[in-house]
Amino acid sequence: MMLPLTDLRVLDLTTVIFGPYTTQMLGDFGADVIKIEPPEGDLTRHLGPGRSPGMSSLYLGCNRNKRSVVLDLKREPAKRALWRLIESADAIVHNVRPQKMAALGFAPDPVMACNPKIVYGGLHGYWEDGPYGGRPAFDDVIQGESGVAGTFMARGGEPELMPTIVADKTAALLASTGLIAALLQRFRTDKGVYLETSMFEGMVAYTLLEHQHGTIFDPKVTDSGYPRALSPSRRPYRTSDGYICMLAYTDDQWQRFWPLADKVELVTDPRFDSLSSRSNNIDALYSLAGEVLSTRSTQEWLDVLGDADIPAGPVNRLDDLRNDSHLKATGFFRSYEHPSEGRLEVLDTAFRLDRQALPVRQHHPRLGEHSRQVLAEAGFSDSEMDEILAR
Repeated sequence: MMLPLTDLRVLDLTTVIFGPYTTQMLGDFGADVIKIEPPEGDLTRHLGPGRSPGMSSLYLGCNRNKRSVVLDLKREPAKRALWRLIESADAIVHNVRPQKMAALGFAPDPVMACNPKIVYGGLHGYWEDGPYGGRPAFDDVIQGESGVAGTFMARGGEPELMPTIVADKTAALLASTGLIAALLQRFRTDKGVYLETSMFEGMVAYTLLEHQHGTIFDPKVTDSGYPRALSPSRRPYRTSDGYICMLAYTDDQWQRFWPLADKVELVTDPRFDSLSSRSNNIDALYSLAGEVLSTRSTQEWLDVLGDADIPAGPVNRLDDLRNDSHLKATGFFRSYEHPSEGRLEVLDTAFRLDRQALPVRQHHPRLGEHSRQVLAEAGFSDSEMDEILAR
């Protein structure tokens, strides 16, 4: 299968989740991703359960389709090796703070002077030209600063963190999109590109997409906050034996829902007869829907709502997902034989090309597994490699 980024080489100096998830997507699309690691390895190698040291579940989740090279960039021989690799690379990506990268000698300007056609991806916590530039950033902090945690307060509760590392993963999706666009620009102009993306700015844009609301106008016409999303009544509905998520949204869908709920009189209720009126009475709407949905079992409602073409689905626990009939039918959970870790469950991507899933071309690498292979490809002799890799 010919993949879009085949024959492109990406030097990956990223760690934890934001960066490695970004570069894994590039690898999934066919890029030759060279994961440059310090002697102790990426931090996530040691987070979560594992069958062997340095191969934890969290590391395995975002480091397939890569090769691993150990370079101790505190040592000059390793720095020289990285400069050699930069000369022929198509992209270099890091999520090191800008001042730390500059101290190592690998800021954008010298790297792009060495290779004028390279795409330099700086994955930062904050855009570097603002007062927060250079600060450390992790998912929990960004969820707070970006307004995500604060949306729970707008619903009348305490601030909360979403129980998933949403800032890291959202920023990674943005970064991978930006890097692919930068590579396209490089091909069109034959010039390198400095791409900067940040967790903070990315999550602010993500959060305000709907919550900007009336403040998009100057002067504002309402305060921030999308009422439907902030309604305390917007939650999974309790059924007689569990929970269901149902979202009738259009006029048509609500007009079909109320008769199913034996509430025909609500079809013409002026509070609920249009999108704008429902938005203005969202708490009452969801409260009434909740009362109705509590009267039957989850499966009964799934059948009835499905027949009426009203969007609805069960509330799955994490372990329920492997039994989901749709995911089973599409082969989302793939079984993969790793050369050292045995049989692994590999999640499919959200992408298919010509109806084909993106393959696992390169197993999740052990620390430094490809150091000599990659350095030999760059033209280093055995004695030079010994010096570069010395501890």
